[in-house]
Amino acid sequence: MPPITALLHTHNDALRLGRTLETLYPCDDILIVDHASRDGSVQLGREYGARVLPAQPGASPKQYMNNIRPGWLLCLDPCESLTESLAATLFEWKSLPSDALPATAFSVFLREETAQGWSDVTTRHTRLVPQTWSRWGEVLPIHDPSAPLLEGELLRFVFP
Repeated sequence: MPPITALLHTHNDALRLGRTLETLYPCDDILIVDHASRDGSVQLGREYGARVLPAQPGASPKQYMNNIRPGWLLCLDPCESLTESLAATLFEWKSLPSDALPATAFSVFLREETAQGWSDVTTRHTRLVPQTWSRWGEVLPIHDPSAPLLEGELLRFVFP
């Protein structure tokens, strides 16, 4: 069973963070890198059992990998939540023997909340990556077009 660590970067995200943390039950660990929040983000993260690290100025996402146990990273924004179908897919995925998993990344689709209702984002987003992943954007993995698609979606909440 490959362990999954959820990785989130926060900055004053307490209004949305609880909803995100509620959906991370398929994850074995949660690591929050906090960028000087002045609201209750840090306390809320700790209440959900997350490990919280202060962001280091100028640090790259790769520098936080020393704080993650070997396995896979599920990278999220603090305004995103797993659907039940994505959570079920992650549980099924974790039941596979480690040697049956390709050493690659996996992608998901997003559904985004808008003033008019929910909108499907038509591009894939690489979000489940091995701990050894080396291609990072600012805080999320750079998309790998060859990454297989996981069943289920991430929900991105725009409104608190």
